[in-house]
Amino acid sequence: MTIAPDIPNATFVPETVHKRDIFSETISGRLDGHPDMPVVLRKLDGVPLYARPIAWYLARKEIRGLRAVRGIEGCPLLIRADKVGLLRSWTKGTPLQLAKPSDAAWYKDAKRLLREMRRAGVTHNDIAKPQNWLMTPGGRAAVIDFQLASVHRRRGRLFRTMAREDLRHLLKQKRAYAPDLLTPSEHRMLNHKALPARVWMATAKPAYNFITRRLMNWSDGEGTEDRVEREGPALRTALMAHPQITDVALCTYALAAKGVGLYAFVETDLLADDLRALAPNPRPELMQPVAQLPRRADGTLRLDVLQLIATNRLDELAAMLESEPTLGDQVKPLIAARLNLTDRMLRS
Repeated sequence: MTIAPDIPNATFVPETVHKRDIFSETISGRLDGHPDMPVVLRKLDGVPLYARPIAWYLARKEIRGLRAVRGIEGCPLLIRADKVGLLRSWTKGTPLQLAKPSDAAWYKDAKRLLREMRRAGVTHNDIAKPQNWLMTPGGRAAVIDFQLASVHRRRGRLFRTMAREDLRHLLKQKRAYAPDLLTPSEHRMLNHKALPARVWMATAKPAYNFITRRLMNWSDGEGTEDRVEREGPALRTALMAHPQITDVALCTYALAAKGVGLYAFVETDLLADDLRALAPNPRPELMQPVAQLPRRADGTLRLDVLQLIATNRLDELAAMLESEPTLGDQVKPLIAARLNLTDRMLRS
């Protein structure tokens, strides 16, 4: 993919915030004067001082990786990198956990992509996550998020091991979504982790989990509790007693560090601070006032939509709005004002 000479200097126009954590903020948008080229900015200028060394370490890895894979179909294009952050092309596609490809052609193309990355000396190192794989509108494979990528000058044992692990992680996706397509040799690879991977699982991963989950406050939402059932009745009674509140919907989402947060969508014209003053202890972590909650034709709440908003699952929301376009007017204001911007998922 080539870009016009003026694109690197074009003004970025933000549209949607997808994710925010202590290391960056991810925002999709467009370039002024280039409406047909969607882009995404990994914004770094707002990172807290204590997190900047790690944030820029990851950013430099991503910059090196994207420069090395330039021209490979299925990889993002780095447009510019400056003190604000990294601007790259937006890859149109559906994340693997939604696309669930069952066609052998997609996996063949994904292997092609890994093979071309290997020729460029690049290992991705984070494609165990299905959300980092995409199926493009044309049915091709694409990969995103190069923060953990490595560029290898030498094709020694470490490079070969990391490239093998990239392939093994692709086969794990194949096992999840198209197990009938696995060959005997692929089954053998899946059953034999490389020695460094086994060492990582036994030694470094526990330390990594301690740092990210305890010190950095990351979470995968382990230990899901039914807070809606336990705390919901008293909360609903207290809020519904106010004449300016017409309905309440409660959802859960992954909390920082560990545990589950309660997210309250409140149909009202009150402000968020007013709602918090009305809520009994323990209060929901997040309370979003909304003008109108989304409902079906029979008047029942669209809790499926609200749960996706509460857990910041924008890809699934986009797919839902595409299949149910009449939802747009109800849902888009809620998405724009959502209060959870992490990409951590609840796991029971």
